Amino acid sequence: MDLANLTLHTDKYQINMIYAHWKMKRHNKIRVFDAYFRKNPFNNGYAVFAGLERIVDYINALKFSEEHIEYLRSQQESYDEEFLNELRDFSFTGNLYSVEEGTIIFPNEPIIRVEARIFEAQLIETALLNFMNYQTLIATKASRIKRVSPESTFFEFGTRRAQEADAAIWGSRSAYIAGFDGTSNMESGKRFGIPSIGTHAHSWIMDFETELEAFRAYADVFPDHTVLLVDTYDTLRSGVPNAIKVGKELEAKGHRLKGIRLDSGDLSYLSKSARKLLDDAGLDYVTIVASNDLDENVILDLKVQGAKIDAWGVGTQLITAADNPSLGGVYKLVARKEEDEYIPVIKISGNPEKITTPGLKTVYRIIEKSTNKAEGDYIAFLDEDVNSKEKIRMFDPVHTYLQKDISDFYAIELLKPIFVNGAQVYQLPTLEQIREYHNQQTNIFWEEYLRKLNPEHYPVALSEDVWSVKMSLLTKNK
Repeated sequence: MDLANLTLHTDKYQINMIYAHWKMKRHNKIRVFDAYFRKNPFNNGYAVFAGLERIVDYINALKFSEEHIEYLRSQQESYDEEFLNELRDFSFTGNLYSVEEGTIIFPNEPIIRVEARIFEAQLIETALLNFMNYQTLIATKASRIKRVSPESTFFEFGTRRAQEADAAIWGSRSAYIAGFDGTSNMESGKRFGIPSIGTHAHSWIMDFETELEAFRAYADVFPDHTVLLVDTYDTLRSGVPNAIKVGKELEAKGHRLKGIRLDSGDLSYLSKSARKLLDDAGLDYVTIVASNDLDENVILDLKVQGAKIDAWGVGTQLITAADNPSLGGVYKLVARKEEDEYIPVIKISGNPEKITTPGLKTVYRIIEKSTNKAEGDYIAFLDEDVNSKEKIRMFDPVHTYLQKDISDFYAIELLKPIFVNGAQVYQLPTLEQIREYHNQQTNIFWEEYLRKLNPEHYPVALSEDVWSVKMSLLTKNK
């Protein structure tokens, strides 16, 4: 079984729909879909896009194998053999536009736009949302955590609590994009070049007659990379004092104890007490690493208490996004191509937030020239030349009180061509480049939009043309 081929990583109704389109000879019709999310996770003011690299790899590898065909042949729908033959030649031939990984994004704006045969656009929906939703969620959580203590070092420690291997591997990559400094996951380190970080477990201590003997043995093996876990028995009575003894022994041999790790108890009190013991012993260079079910709320609280913690190991709460386990991204039809014309379409709902924005659109980030800060994002049709406008009206249909006119601006188009006519035209950046790009992104936003608590709402505006078409379709379909 080829576990790398994810062509059937889709919902069955996608297969049924493309079969029905094929039966009706509509499968070659060109359709446009937007992928976006409706609400910021974690009550945050923004999200961080991740997942594009995996989407690109997935699309490039799309191919129905004979094993796939045989499985489809076994289904109760009794798909025609001619349809199965059509699948043998399946490949993605459409266009895909996307914001770049590491981009700060907001609700209800296109993150990905797909223009393709309905045959193709329908099939890729499930996997595309799966990759986008999870990785964006984890990158956003990591960004929130990093921002409460930007001067600190952060490690992703979540592998054993993640929902299976893929979540652990790609989740650690997402965390690294958003500012984390390393991971405990060796596969992520090998695959993506993320610095791998590790100390030892409590079982190492328990396997020796004494804690001091265990510390000495570990330091003998790793004299320049020794971080000692000091809470197996009693942190302040034995753990830290024994670590200090080993630290002084390492100094006598020309080495240095790198750090100690606290994994339980009152991290504020223990870190301050440990810091004093280390400093009094002349080991002020030894770092203190903390773990134990941490998230941005606990870390911020510890910072307020004056905890003396230099680095944070964050696991379960990050890798599972425990307080908001799903992004809720969606993939909606916004236009049909009939001959040479794109016909905008709309989905209407009793829930106003579920009403879609029709048409073939892109999104711009509006930067005020005088401050070089982002003043809002602007959704416009492709034929609108936004940068040539003397003035744009920032009309946010969800928060109408934010309406304003901007004249001294420049507009950055966020959606980049990734695939054109089925060929990949976008060169995937390195992970380090994505990480740096994300860091640069944060600098163009006012802090009020990015703060953890009660962030200011960032405007996402519709152009007058987009708003007019949306209103006309709403009226027409009442």
